[in-house]
Amino acid sequence: MVHIPKAKSTAIATLGVDIGKNTFHLVGLDKRGAIVLRERLSRAQIEVRLANLAPCLVGMEACVGAHHLGRRVEALGHDVRLMAAKYVRPFCRKQKNDFNDAQAIAEAVTRPTVRHVALKTPEQLDLQALHRVRQRLISQRTGVINQIRAFLLERGLAIRQGWHALRAELPRALSMTDRLTPRMLHIVEDLAGDWRRLDERIEGPIISSATVAGIGKGDVFEKGRDFAAWLGLVPKQTSTGGRPILGRISKRGNRYLRQLFVQASRVVLLRPQTWERYGLKHWIDAAAQRLHYNKLAVALANKLARIAWGVLHSGRTFETRRENGHAP
Repeated sequence: MVHIPKAKSTAIATLGVDIGKNTFHLVGLDKRGAIVLRERLSRAQIEVRLANLAPCLVGMEACVGAHHLGRRVEALGHDVRLMAAKYVRPFCRKQKNDFNDAQAIAEAVTRPTVRHVALKTPEQLDLQALHRVRQRLISQRTGVINQIRAFLLERGLAIRQGWHALRAELPRALSMTDRLTPRMLHIVEDLAGDWRRLDERIEGPIISSATVAGIGKGDVFEKGRDFAAWLGLVPKQTSTGGRPILGRISKRGNRYLRQLFVQASRVVLLRPQTWERYGLKHWIDAAAQRLHYNKLAVALANKLARIAWGVLHSGRTFETRRENGHAP
């Protein structure tokens, strides 16, 4: 354990914690920003040490294990705030090591402009884990489909692009015993069975549970526009000299959730018969006159994200309103 000159625990106003698998590095700052504590603790020691400190502001990077530790530390009376690592990096002005990282965290957490990450509940972490497993299963399914295509192509059986086409043509391909040996038939049939089992595991609610896992009730955002901007569904700004320059979408925040909203918006655009039911027809018709299809999809994803935030934040079910024959 390493110490700088001893100071009373009550002198610590801000504490930066660099999280490791088995070790934790702490740097404490007083109200003036001077370092008054530097310690290296094991996982068994961290909670005991923080329990003996007077309540203070505790900053941590939002990484694996941060939400669990944050809830435990918050129960001890401390004000815990998590931050994305990219907001901490500019404050690390020395060589990179664990103590310098903890000092950068302690400095970054005091900045009023740094956006904090809300502590996730165990239920949110469970949903997040389900979606991570789902991503892995989708990757495995893609690998199985590509492998089936490759094996069939090696025997001179080319099937048009798309998994729908492969699924429709697969029975016919398996019936061509003049091209497929019994062993290859067995291999492809096993792969088709893996494909079916993966489909069964992948099915289920997607956007709703992913949104809850990502933001809970959305209390960290003041309005739906902030949530849409956090998802990266707004133009990236490179303005200078008073001249506004807007480019492609910023693609910030939760990449997985952003992809789901964009995919959902494209599905909505493919089903115009549902626009009136959900109060989107007037808005989509007006936007389609001035936007390219891809821009329209992103704009609709932005709108859907704001609607989702409003439903979560208010705790009410989605209701369609019509005024003068048009949806708002």
